Amino acid sequence: MKTISCMNIDESLLYSFGAEEREYKKRESVFKEEDHALYYFQITDGKVKLNNYNENGKEFIHNILGKKQSFGEAMLFLNQRYPINAVCLEKSKIIRLPKNNFFEMITQYPHLSLEMNACLSQEIFYKLKMMQSLASQNPMQRLQGLLDYLKSYHDEDCSQCFHIAFTRQQIANLTGLRVETVIRALKKMEKEGMVTLKDRKILY
Repeated sequence: MKTISCMNIDESLLYSFGAEEREYKKRESVFKEEDHALYYFQITDGKVKLNNYNENGKEFIHNILGKKQSFGEAMLFLNQRYPINAVCLEKSKIIRLPKNNFFEMITQYPHLSLEMNACLSQEIFYKLKMMQSLASQNPMQRLQGLLDYLKSYHDEDCSQCFHIAFTRQQIANLTGLRVETVIRALKKMEKEGMVTLKDRKILY
């Protein structure tokens, strides 16, 4: 089973339950850490990163999402504030559906709830696998865990055809490695036939 980040609900259905599309500028926040979870978000255009910062101000990126990908839905089921930030990496258009309307929608369309449970379970599984890799001192193992995690969000199921659309710096922020370490590890992975590096693209 492949997931696409996880949910991708038909836009006309979202609008029928009162969703609205909003435009965001590059670097504009969709929500911030400690904000209340009030909406289901689905990207129609652009890119959004989910991140936070440690006490020294170092950024850790949890994921970068794009067109037809959703975020924030898990927190709607909890009476908790967001533990992360959502920031647009470029000019973006995002559909947002208010929390109460979201619950009304999945009550009327229970198959969406089942799909969401399956998607969230899949996300937890790959997140745990990635965390195991991040605990390793081996940079290649960390990178492989991240690449497996990112690929799990997409339909491609082939060898070295999935484009990792992140910069080396973003990969460093995702893995907690130095940029120089990421570059060396990727070159070593290429020599071992694990990835293809072409025109600065990473294919996995």
